Amino acid sequence: MTDEKSRQPQIDPAEENAFFPSAYSLSEFTRPVSDLSAAEYPQRARPGMKILVIAADERYLPMDNGTLFSTGNHPVETLLPMYHLHQAGFGFDIATVSGMMTKFEYWAMPHQDEKIVPFFGQYQTQFRSPKKLSEVVAGLGADSEYAGVFIPGGHGALIGLPESEDVARALRWAMGSDRFVISICHGPAAFLSLRGGDNPLSGYAICAFPDAADKQTPDIGYMPGSLTWFFGEELKAMGMTLVNDDIKGSVYKDRKVLTGDSPFAANALGQLAAKELLAHFG
Repeated sequence: MTDEKSRQPQIDPAEENAFFPSAYSLSEFTRPVSDLSAAEYPQRARPGMKILVIAADERYLPMDNGTLFSTGNHPVETLLPMYHLHQAGFGFDIATVSGMMTKFEYWAMPHQDEKIVPFFGQYQTQFRSPKKLSEVVAGLGADSEYAGVFIPGGHGALIGLPESEDVARALRWAMGSDRFVISICHGPAAFLSLRGGDNPLSGYAICAFPDAADKQTPDIGYMPGSLTWFFGEELKAMGMTLVNDDIKGSVYKDRKVLTGDSPFAANALGQLAAKELLAHFG
């Protein structure tokens, strides 16, 4: 395989004109074993405390050239923060907007990871049969058992979540109930759901996947075309500050909003989230 061919997006035969990332981009951005580390927590969460995970339920993201990017939630960005929180004693409820199964960028799974792969298996039933988010938010109240809301990354977070009133209701509940909001990479695109009303995240600072990087990744075949819109500039327009303009594995804490810039930040975000949530719910 020549270098030029390896940079071509790979065909996803399940849908017309759909593509996976190129072999070259996968060699740059994925690994068979994650960088999971320092995930032991002597302190434990209070019994019954959970995290509400709002996952992606759509696979295909339209590009500007008419192609489709085969996406979903990034497994490292989803599973590493969850693993740390699990080790700290928190449980999980997994929900999607539609109630249909979670979609994963399975091409980014660290298949040889002896901790993450079994952990994924432990929660696979929930990922395959999640709760419907509207039914979860209908029951949210001051005494709800959720310590926070976690919105994983992957370009799947750009589909449906930014327009969902149920996502907005979950975020407003978390912010208004002194709970945590945790997100990574493209997950903060879901914060755009708050544009249609009260926006408790106005004035907050986060780190996320930068628009500049999204504009560059088509050059190496990560996506089969360019995005039709960029979530970073829209978050800024609704009163948020993005503290990073590159990808260094950075995490950021602004009060109870905890964010990371990319899959390279997943382990650090998990550590930060476990530490912060245990301080309040341990």
